[in-house]
Amino acid sequence: MNKAMLTVGIIILSLATLLMINIISNYSSGSELDYYLVKETSEAAMVDAIDVKYYRENGLLRIDKEKFVESFVRRFADSVDTTRNYQLSFYDLNEVPPKVSVKVDSSTVLSFKGSNLEMSTQLDAILENTYKTDPLVTNELSDPNSDLGKGIEEK
Repeated sequence: MNKAMLTVGIIILSLATLLMINIISNYSSGSELDYYLVKETSEAAMVDAIDVKYYRENGLLRIDKEKFVESFVRRFADSVDTTRNYQLSFYDLNEVPPKVSVKVDSSTVLSFKGSNLEMSTQLDAILENTYKTDPLVTNELSDPNSDLGKGIEEK
């Protein structure tokens, strides 16, 4: 009888250990997966939101805020883990120069008395251009007599 109880105790202890290892690995790998998901999604959404007409006219990159949010939410929803809850927050959306700040809060499997342990991932992204600006646009921007180079008139 003593050996049987010892065997049952070892089995219960091994199951508890496997459960703890699963929870800890879910928490640590979930944070890394969330970071890369937010990073890749925000980069792709920024490229989707580029205003091509503005770029052709002025030679400067500009994104559309509404298009970025729409593309980000759509891409994020297609790629997330369906067993967790996510909360998206957009903090700083600049159109020119293109900059976004996104925060994603996600709940984990681990919970204590109804409150979930949440992981928070925050990303600030800037869209950079590797192309040279058109020389005509550069001259227009540096010329104070042109429409592009003029400052804002104060009244």
